Amino acid sequence: MASTDSNHFSSRLGFIMAAAGSAVGVGNIWGFPTQAATHGGGAFLLVYLVLILILGYPMLVAELMIGRHGQTNPADAMAKIGSGVVSRKIGKAIGFISIATATLICTFYTILSGWFVSFALAPIAKLFGFTQASAWLMDFSVSRNLVFTTIFILMVVLVIRQGVQQGIELWSKRLMPLLLLILVMGVIYILTQPGAMTGLAVLLQPDFSQIWDPDVLIGALGQTFFSLTIGTGAMMVYGAYLSKNEDLGKLTAYVTLTDTSVAFLAALMIIPAMYVAQHNGVQIFAADGSLLNSDTLVFTVLPALFDTLGGNLQYLLAFIFFVLMTIAGLTSAISIVEVPTSYLMEKKSMNRNKATYWVGALIIVLSLTVVLNFDQLFSFMITMTTERAQPLIALGIAIYLGWVWQRNDLLKEIQAQEGVNANGLFWRIWPLYVKFVCPALIILIIVQLFNK
Repeated sequence: MASTDSNHFSSRLGFIMAAAGSAVGVGNIWGFPTQAATHGGGAFLLVYLVLILILGYPMLVAELMIGRHGQTNPADAMAKIGSGVVSRKIGKAIGFISIATATLICTFYTILSGWFVSFALAPIAKLFGFTQASAWLMDFSVSRNLVFTTIFILMVVLVIRQGVQQGIELWSKRLMPLLLLILVMGVIYILTQPGAMTGLAVLLQPDFSQIWDPDVLIGALGQTFFSLTIGTGAMMVYGAYLSKNEDLGKLTAYVTLTDTSVAFLAALMIIPAMYVAQHNGVQIFAADGSLLNSDTLVFTVLPALFDTLGGNLQYLLAFIFFVLMTIAGLTSAISIVEVPTSYLMEKKSMNRNKATYWVGALIIVLSLTVVLNFDQLFSFMITMTTERAQPLIALGIAIYLGWVWQRNDLLKEIQAQEGVNANGLFWRIWPLYVKFVCPALIILIIVQLFNK
C-alpha cells in the first residue's frame, strides 16, 4: 500500500485536511451542539475542550503512530507491534475488528448522510414549484431512503477510486475550506437575528455547578471519542499514507484544533439558531425544560426556523445548511470507507478500482438491509459500533501501544521524525500517558456506557 508515491499524501496540508475531514463529521456539526444544548451549554463546552486535550489528542497520536510504523492496513499494522506469536495475533484481531467496525459504521452513516442530500435538494424543488417532489424528499419513506443512501455511497466511491492524492487529498482540500466558509457565514448570519444572544449566553457562560455532573462528563467523553473517529482504523490508514519523518505531534495538533474549531463553530451557529427559532414561535423545549426531539432536531427545528424567514431566503439558507451537512458526512465517510478498501487492496492484491467497487457494493447491500429493517437495525447499529465497539477497540490500542510495543522500537519511531527531540517533555510523557492514563479514562467511558 505504501510502495508508491501516489499512495502517500503529497503535502502536510493535504494530510491535515483529510484527517480533519475524517474527524469532522455529522457528530461535530449536529452531535456536539445537541449534546451541549442538552448538557448545560458552557459547562459541556468547557469539559469537552479539556477532554479533547487529555484524551482525544494523545489517542489520535497513538493511532497515527501505529499506522505510520506499520505502513499497512490496521490489522497488519497492529500485528507488527507484537513481539511474539500470541501478541501478534491479538494485535491483528484488534485491527481486524476496527476494519469490521468501520464497515458497519457506514451502514447508518450513509443513510443519515443520504437524508442530508435529500434535504438539500428539497428547498430547490420547492423553489421551482415541484411541491410533491419536495414533500417526497423531506418525508421519511423507504423509497426516499433507498434512493439517497445509494446516491451517497456512489459519491463516496467516486472519490475513493481516484486514489490518495487525486481522490481523498484533492477532495478534502476542496471540501474542508468550503465547510469552514459556510460555517463562518452561518455563524455571522445567525448572530445578527433576534433571540440569538440568549443562545450565545447559554453556550459561553458555563454553569460551574454542572461541570462534575456525571451526564455532562460522560456526554463530553463520548463526544470527544466519536468526533475524532478513534477506534475505527481510519487514522491508522491515514498514518500509513504519511512519510516517516513527519512530526506527528504537530500534525495531530493541527487536526485536533481544526476538528474542535468546527465543533465550536457549529455550536456557535446551532445553539443561537435554536433560540432564534424559539423567538420566531418554534417550540424547542418541553415543559420540563428538556430538548424536544434532540436526536432529530436538525430535521425539525432548523427547517421550521428557515420557514419563519419567508421569501426565497428560506430556500437558500435551507439549501446551504444541508449542503454543509452533506460535506461533513462525505469527508468522514471517505476515511471510513478507505479502511476496508485499503485492506482488500493488500490482502487480495486488487487494484484500487476493483477494491473500491467491492467495498461499495458490500456497503450498499448492508445499508439497504438496514433501510428495509429500519426500526430493528438503525439504532442497533449505532449502539453496537459507536457505543460498544469503538471504546473497546481504543482500549485495545492504548494497552497495545503502552504495554506491548517495545520501548526501544517506539523510541526509534519517535526519533525518526524530522526536527523532533525525543527527550522533549511531550515525547517523554506521551508513551507513559498512553500506557496508564488513556486506558483508565477509556475504561471509565466503557463502564458508564454499559451501565446506561
